[in-house]
Amino acid sequence: MRVGTFVLAAQFPGQGPGEALHRAIRSAEVAEESGLDSVWLAEHHFVPYGVCPSAVTLAALLLGRTRRIRVGTAVSVLPTQHPVALGEQAALLHLTSGGRFTLGVGRGGPWIDLEVFGGGLEAYENGFPESLGLLLDWLREARVAGRGERYGFREVAVVPRADELLDAESGESPGGPEVIVACTSPKSVELAAENGLPMLLGMHCGDEEKAEMVALWRSCALAAGRSPESVRQAGHVSAGVAQIADRADDARETLVKAMPGWLRQGLGAHVTVDGRHRVMRDPVGYTELLCGLHPVGPPRLAADRLAATAERTGITRFALLVEGSGDLVATEENVARLGTEVLPLLE
Repeated sequence: MRVGTFVLAAQFPGQGPGEALHRAIRSAEVAEESGLDSVWLAEHHFVPYGVCPSAVTLAALLLGRTRRIRVGTAVSVLPTQHPVALGEQAALLHLTSGGRFTLGVGRGGPWIDLEVFGGGLEAYENGFPESLGLLLDWLREARVAGRGERYGFREVAVVPRADELLDAESGESPGGPEVIVACTSPKSVELAAENGLPMLLGMHCGDEEKAEMVALWRSCALAAGRSPESVRQAGHVSAGVAQIADRADDARETLVKAMPGWLRQGLGAHVTVDGRHRVMRDPVGYTELLCGLHPVGPPRLAADRLAATAERTGITRFALLVEGSGDLVATEENVARLGTEVLPLLE
């Protein structure tokens, strides 16, 4: 099992963005101290749901402050940025961190971000495959040209090359940074599978839905000519929520008291780019759903839920939201207990 934290830098009611970012940084530092595998960083614009606008920038900070733990984006939103610029940053972080960086990418949503950054609705609705293809070319090739509908440019040299990192023992390159794709629909699952890229599956999904998406990915990857071995070894990541307490009721009460206010404020601040109607989840009901799906409770219960997800889906990598209390001290304790009390039960 490879258990990591999922960090949104959530701004709870009554807090400022600085407080949310400080809690995010501290949770990552404690994650490394407690033996966890990874930290996954979300990216949002203009909303207190998450106040980190650049996951790669925060990843650079955390890679500089840590020595062992992997740091990934969950996710960098491709329709709002140029894939070559993102590829350059990913290569830089991969090389300077000794290969500890993972680049997670996704479509994002139909938010006003598309207007502000100039991508437009077309980039969100139809442009993701082109952007992903250009990004992958940049991370794999020596020279790249833009030949798509959105990105057109003459061939240029890739500097620095992401595969220039050498293994200290073998002297060989392990290749570029790991790339994963956030998948929320069959279309995105098929795209990830065709490119042989592992999936990041959302915390709103239960084990059955995730198992179905893994099965679809597997069949599409094999149909695309991916080797059975690479399909078996695909490192999909399951996002969830973790709150550790001695009693299940105490863990659930912590989240039900704090998360609905954050969800109501954060999700309610999203503005669509085209004025389309959207229905916001009931914050209390959503919190209770998450408590029922994920490792919320005593260490033994938490370990059992993670093991059950792994058994049903085949996924053994987890990105768990740990800041659901909204409190710095409580978050640090939650992360520490996840690493020192839950993780040993999974070995």
